[in-house]
Amino acid sequence: MARMNGGEALVRSLAAEGLRVVFGVPGAGQYEAIDALYTTPSVRYIAVRHEQAASYMADGYARASGEVAAALVVEGPGLFNALSGVATAYATSSPILVVTGGHHHRKKGLELNEEAWLGPLTKWVGRAGRPAEIPGLVQEAFRKLRSGRPRPVGIEVPPSVFAATEEVGLVQPANGSPDSAGPDPQAVRRAAELLSSARRPVIWAGGGVMRAKAATLVSELADYLQIPVVTTRQGKGTISELHPLSLGMAEMRFQPLRNWLAARDLILAVGTSHYSSGDGQQVIRIDVDEEEIGEGDYTLALQGDAFPVMMALNGAVAAAGPAREDKAEAVQAEVAAINGKRFDPSRQLHPQWGFMEAIHAALPDDAIVIQGMNQMGYYSRNYFRARGPHTYLTSSSHGTLGCAYPIALGAKVGCPDQVVVSLSGDGGFLYNAQELSTAVQYGINAIAVVFNDNAYGNVLRAQMEEFDGHVLGTRLHNPDFAAMAQSFGAHGVLAEDADALQGALEEAVSGENGKPVLIEVPVGMLDREF
Repeated sequence: MARMNGGEALVRSLAAEGLRVVFGVPGAGQYEAIDALYTTPSVRYIAVRHEQAASYMADGYARASGEVAAALVVEGPGLFNALSGVATAYATSSPILVVTGGHHHRKKGLELNEEAWLGPLTKWVGRAGRPAEIPGLVQEAFRKLRSGRPRPVGIEVPPSVFAATEEVGLVQPANGSPDSAGPDPQAVRRAAELLSSARRPVIWAGGGVMRAKAATLVSELADYLQIPVVTTRQGKGTISELHPLSLGMAEMRFQPLRNWLAARDLILAVGTSHYSSGDGQQVIRIDVDEEEIGEGDYTLALQGDAFPVMMALNGAVAAAGPAREDKAEAVQAEVAAINGKRFDPSRQLHPQWGFMEAIHAALPDDAIVIQGMNQMGYYSRNYFRARGPHTYLTSSSHGTLGCAYPIALGAKVGCPDQVVVSLSGDGGFLYNAQELSTAVQYGINAIAVVFNDNAYGNVLRAQMEEFDGHVLGTRLHNPDFAAMAQSFGAHGVLAEDADALQGALEEAVSGENGKPVLIEVPVGMLDREF
């Protein structure tokens, strides 16, 4: 054992677990942890300009890279500022670690229990009463982060514990492998039989496929049995949406796809509870979450991490019979017919279609796109064709406005060699526009596309169409976004149409200016289909 303070015990334990990055705002009550980070070069510390960005960036890092990231925030207001990002990470099953203080406010009777705030938004919360307890708490936190359904976890270290010094025994890192126990072999064989005998099956892939790194296995099964694939929003990119078996996101408001799905005789739902089944449809569910899989109607359940389950299932399917190459022409023609209707230029909204085609043309296949809560973000769910796993990150089921840009920055830190682009509206971007400073300071060269309609556009439309034009609070006074980016030291450019947007994106992708990039795209009120 060595003598150290609580900050040193925390950072040494995080480094031992392989943590590579901490996002935060340095402040009172955590000085010892910041000092320990200064002397630990294996853990990068990125100081953001608002704690909300710290949790969003940790989420973006975790979702894009598949690795744990940490947010270190002061107790009380610092934690409260970070909670929207923690909630988003919870909704997306993102493995982030939140470290904060405890029992904010020193006056008796006014204490705030941080655990009461973190508890509903995390998988587990531990509290250190002395420095010697910190290594064990970190070990348990990483065990939780790397097993079962990944979700945020929290550790409370009060300022007095960070500052205290005592003998501390460091512990071995947590067993870092995800749950690897295989599913019930009999259930796997039954699933293989159902899939092989189904006449009109579909694979419905969700975010659990991404988290388990099982996308290749899903694609292999689809190819072997010629099964079309739809996804949830978080599952976009499970297989390339240019693949002849891909039907993209399961947009149930698109009637041709809804009708087609209703005619399936079997649904294989992998890593998702967000699927739609009807009378006469058999459902096979694969899910790591025991509580989740216990809900809903299904024919057969295979509980476990999607990777080992899909490995076992693919093996059983191969043993049950040969590849169904004979079905390829008919099945792929059916998929092409639906996609032909969905992507028919004559039925698209404009200028959204032109902008989306420009984005698609300018970005490399492995670019990561972050969908903001704005008209182009909504449009992208259906019409941006994600070309691989982990290349499309959503604002979560919470629809958290303002998260897209900091999530993009975190994704870029996690995947520095990939192009990362956020699609924001003007209102949402200004929630975290200050993080342009962070991007410039740390060389996080993500690309922000800001579609500027000088309004909270969706709410403005509702006021005009549903409330007799009673417009209140939805028209915005905005800065010159390109000039604002330049003032931070980023590269700012105005793109007034789709061709200009494509050109600006191509220049940004080239990396010639070596800076974070903001592209402002002025738009009027945009119609919305879905």
